[in-house]
Amino acid sequence: MERLRAPDGCPWDREQDFDTIKRYLLEETYEVMDAIDSRDWRALAEELGDLMLQPVFFAQMAAEARHFTIADSIEAINRKLIRRHPHIFGSGEARTAEDVKTKWDQIKAEEKKERGEKPLEGMLDGIPRALPALVESSRLSAKAAGAGFDWESLHQVMDKVREEIGEIERAGTLEDREGEIGDLLFTVVNAARWLKVDPEQALRRTNAKFRKRFRHVERSLASRGKSCAESSIEEMEALWQEAKSL
Repeated sequence: MERLRAPDGCPWDREQDFDTIKRYLLEETYEVMDAIDSRDWRALAEELGDLMLQPVFFAQMAAEARHFTIADSIEAINRKLIRRHPHIFGSGEARTAEDVKTKWDQIKAEEKKERGEKPLEGMLDGIPRALPALVESSRLSAKAAGAGFDWESLHQVMDKVREEIGEIERAGTLEDREGEIGDLLFTVVNAARWLKVDPEQALRRTNAKFRKRFRHVERSLASRGKSCAESSIEEMEALWQEAKSL
């Protein structure tokens, strides 16, 4: 990367900056997730390499500006992992994954205090607004639940889901419908948390399933010399049901 960014290096690589490169970090992350979902290990090996390129690229630009180097980043995570796992590298004790998470959050808060960082005004302030909405809602609900703001049972959560569906049906304006749809999605995320399901992964899996089944509909119609636009909903539904049985 240093060679690519050199004065006689690649014109494209030399023109990049932090803002132009950051979008690739997200793109490569999702490509890694796709490879994991499909259990394509060869693709995963390649996509992980593409993903690892991004930190190297950022660190090289930072080194050129004399901010830090990739070695600083690696040393920082090494220190963090050791400090936040006292039950492994020290005399601490943690018997469950929840114990580890609680201790991790405590140590993280201590680190911020030592750095003189201003304490967050609210418990939710540490959750970035820039997160994808589904991920943000998942983290918001989990943080609030950790503070005791939660339903007492899954039954209550599902009652709330049904209540939100009713409110959508009664919503009169576009603004109201948008608000009620948002409330329903947030409540479903809470239901996923109660069921110990990752909502992001669940939706990604459903998206993949939809793609596969719809592709079967398209191919089946094409074999008959037809397109979706030239077919009835009944014909497409029959092929959809056929795809579900495959």
